[in-house]
Amino acid sequence: MDVPGENKLIYYMKKWTSISEREEAVILSFFEPFEIKRKKDLMRYGEVCKHIDFIVKGCLRSYYADEKGIEHIYQIRMDNSWISDLESFYTQEPSRYYIEALEDTQLLRITRGNLEKLYEEVPGMERYFRILFQKAYVNSLKRLSSTMWEPAADRYKNLLKRHPDMFQRVPMVYIASYLGITPESLSRIRKQK
Repeated sequence: MDVPGENKLIYYMKKWTSISEREEAVILSFFEPFEIKRKKDLMRYGEVCKHIDFIVKGCLRSYYADEKGIEHIYQIRMDNSWISDLESFYTQEPSRYYIEALEDTQLLRITRGNLEKLYEEVPGMERYFRILFQKAYVNSLKRLSSTMWEPAADRYKNLLKRHPDMFQRVPMVYIASYLGITPESLSRIRKQK
């Protein structure tokens, strides 16, 4: 469904909580529009995460680089989803991740202080973000479990089924990293299908 601009945020919030017209305007007043160009960092390793970002349009990846300089992708997020380093956001400690735009990206962002104010102004937002963070936690556990126990071919098939557009928008080397496999392994898996 194509929902214009800022209304996308409200549209997706309404899936999990009730929001009045008056509350819509209040919610939007706490978010700041932000744009980032392709290949630019939204956040760098060692910075404290100051925002939670809703992706109106675009694609970003969250990753860390190990001591050998090898990048390991933690998240790939596209239109109508959220990206942040919640650990750094809530602890206000330096992040272990980079967040990079893979496409020119339009965001709506909220600071920690404004999020707390939003909870006070619009009580339904506590429910929305509780559900959002619960889902993020469960998805992280599922991803960890699948990386540990599922064969790479199954992880590939599940990702393709859930996010077919990712394969059109994200370089295969990043998808391989996200799946926890080498680009060569991904190439072999793709040839087998």
